[in-house]
Amino acid sequence: MITTVTLNATMDKTCFVGDLRIGMVNRVPDMRCFPGGKGINAARVAHDLGCPVLTTGFVAGFNGSFIETELSRRGLLHDFVRIDGESRVSLNIIDRFSGKTTEILESGPQIEADDVLAIRDKVRASVASSSVLAICGSMPEGTPVTLYADFIEMAHHEGIISILDASGEALLAGIEARPTCVKPNEDELAAVLGRKAESDEDVYEAVQRLADKGISCVAATLGERGAVVGIDGQLFRVHVPVLKAVNVVGCGDAFVGAMCAGYYRRTPVEEIIRMAAATGAANALTEEAGGVNLNDMRALLGEIRIEPIS
Repeated sequence: MITTVTLNATMDKTCFVGDLRIGMVNRVPDMRCFPGGKGINAARVAHDLGCPVLTTGFVAGFNGSFIETELSRRGLLHDFVRIDGESRVSLNIIDRFSGKTTEILESGPQIEADDVLAIRDKVRASVASSSVLAICGSMPEGTPVTLYADFIEMAHHEGIISILDASGEALLAGIEARPTCVKPNEDELAAVLGRKAESDEDVYEAVQRLADKGISCVAATLGERGAVVGIDGQLFRVHVPVLKAVNVVGCGDAFVGAMCAGYYRRTPVEEIIRMAAATGAANALTEEAGGVNLNDMRALLGEIRIEPIS
């Protein structure tokens, strides 16, 4: 079993407009609505890749009910902690004219001390029957910054794979617990470097710093520029083909979902990275964040190039 954790689950709305005009009325001729949040998106991808997945985290209110109902409709196992308040809405506006994406993200519900105790118990129980744990996304207000590190320690205790995809202080605290794999994007590397990663050399330095902490796989995703990956002390550059993207939101989540599937199947790490890169790229060809057409993914596999960095 793969378990993914999403503490800040969301109702994802993607709106397609012909020409977004700021300060004016904009009609939306086409809209998609689906359960989201990084761990949920990763779970959906791993599920589509044929792996058994359980997703957990916090849900609240009407939006939380929508998330649970839609996951059930898609055949995805879930076991959330239900809390007071309302799960957030994430609005993704895609301008078909310019191709630009605008995201408007709510912050999510307030977390109380009892909620933290409940999710610790939930994750501990899930980890005991899983071989992969993926901890993904932002933390709602009130969540202890060390909670992701606690989840990673639970994975260590059970001897299973742990994957961390977080940002800011939660990323830094989680890194100290030494997950099996960490997947920062280019912006998130700034927390590691203490400055913005402005060059390839900055990215290499940040990946090496993380690898030096004893993390066996560090996958820094760089959008259309591919990824830089550190595997057991060796750095690799991952090149992806040029694509006409439909929606780039969720590509990193799809990358993580494929990594979960690869680790679950005990695939060699370099091949996991190849599949993850192809899956992330395939996500860019779909209208739904965290949605992947498996035929696209298979077609892209042969176009992924991985080369060592000396």
